[in-house]
Amino acid sequence: MSTTELPASPEFKANHAELMDGVYRWQRHIYDLTRKYYLLGRDRLISGLDVPVGGSVLELGCGTGRNIILAARRYPDARFYGLDISTEMLETASTAIAREGLVDRVTLTQGDATAFDAKALFGRNGFDRVFVSYSLSMIPGWEKTVSAALAALSPNGSLHIVDFGQQEGLPRWFRALLRGWLKKFHVAPRESLREVLESESRRTGASFRFRTLYRGYAWLAVIGRQR
Repeated sequence: MSTTELPASPEFKANHAELMDGVYRWQRHIYDLTRKYYLLGRDRLISGLDVPVGGSVLELGCGTGRNIILAARRYPDARFYGLDISTEMLETASTAIAREGLVDRVTLTQGDATAFDAKALFGRNGFDRVFVSYSLSMIPGWEKTVSAALAALSPNGSLHIVDFGQQEGLPRWFRALLRGWLKKFHVAPRESLREVLESESRRTGASFRFRTLYRGYAWLAVIGRQR
């Protein structure tokens, strides 16, 4: 990870928010229906959160609220928080959360996952769990999101990530077809994802678990912060 990279300007962040709103202004209405066929490993991530009773969970890039709703059902004693840069996606998520009767347990806000103040946004100093599902492949400066997520963890908290892998065990034609399709939605699988996560784990003295899913179609990682 470069130490000389300049932080994104407010104008850049605003432009990315506008881009995401443009991409998902209409897509958000069919997002969950279509993405279930190729955003693989999300439910495995949720089942592995192992949220403590009364715990707190933050999702970065919460999108339509699909994951946060499933997680809230699975861990009924926990509080959930969602952050997304797209106001269009947050509108869909808010509607879904209200429909599920989860308004009292789920708080959403608009923000940049590469630089956010958990205290200012949510009134919390940290979270027991932070998870990022298929968002790093869409975020410019995604490495900063990893650092920000780790900084937002409570002692003994953990960061859970699932995203596109490098399809290392799949045919080349499949990889080319998938990459071409993803590019239409400004999605780029991060080749250095494992390397960055390992580096951040060493830097923070955290534990690190990594596994490939579906012959490298997806990568799943957990970084556990030590007290």
